[in-house]
Order: sequence, then structure tokens, then C-alpha cells
Amino acid sequence: MAQEKIVNLDQKIKATPRASVSPSNELVLKTTKEIVIKFIEMGRCSPATFEEVFTQVFSVVKKTLNED
Repeated sequence: MAQEKIVNLDQKIKATPRASVSPSNELVLKTTKEIVIKFIEMGRCSPATFEEVFTQVFSVVKKTLNED
């Protein structure tokens, strides 16, 4: 189930016109996706916690990139 959500997210990113997604937000989304995939592989994220984990990781990645 979590993998389905990641695939759907990836499809949404690809389907969204480039003009509507800033390069920095695209980078944040892709980075977040990769981190969450690793969490799933390590067993630290499950379908039940996917949305919460994704939201938390997204916030941290975005905050970190904005600090630079």
C-alpha cells in the first residue's frame, strides 16, 4: 500500500506541468520520496504510518533546503 502511494506520487510529479512545480519543490518531493522508500525498506515505515512519515520527512527536507 505504501509503495502504491509512492508510485502515485511519482506519477503526479511527472504529470504536473513543470511551470506549476518550482524546481526547489520538485527537489524536496523527490528527496522525500527517496528517504521514505529507504524507511519502508528498513521497516521504519508501514502503510499505516506512510502519510504521517511522508509529511514529517517532507517538512524537515523543505526546512533544511530553505535554511541554505
